[in-house]
Amino acid sequence: MTEGFTALVAELRFDQHGLVAALAQQHDTGEALMLAWMNRQALEETLRTGMVHYWSRSRDALWRKGESSGQTQRLVELRVDCDGDALLLLVDQHGVACHTGRRSCFFRAWRGGTLVEIARPAVAPAELYGEKE
Repeated sequence: MTEGFTALVAELRFDQHGLVAALAQQHDTGEALMLAWMNRQALEETLRTGMVHYWSRSRDALWRKGESSGQTQRLVELRVDCDGDALLLLVDQHGVACHTGRRSCFFRAWRGGTLVEIARPAVAPAELYGEKE
């Protein structure tokens, strides 16, 4: 990559697994969409293509958001927190962000001493991933 990318990576504090937390936020509304992880390769692909890529800890693999569901994220701006151990990705979310079919992964809230669902699925996960019910 470029000298600028090298300088950016030098500012980041990746964890012992080579990952940094990445919070995706809708760029025009401020809505928190999801929290995922990026390694150097995911960051590089995101900046190179303009489409957000993450590192899947469960699959131990790079993935482009929406590669199987079609629910993509276009990077608008990348921000680095004060400690360099977290990224804020301002994105243009196409469709839902959560694998549960909800707009946001943050669909539960602690209210009145209990955890309550505050957002219903907008689309069935089976529709997103082509699963048969």
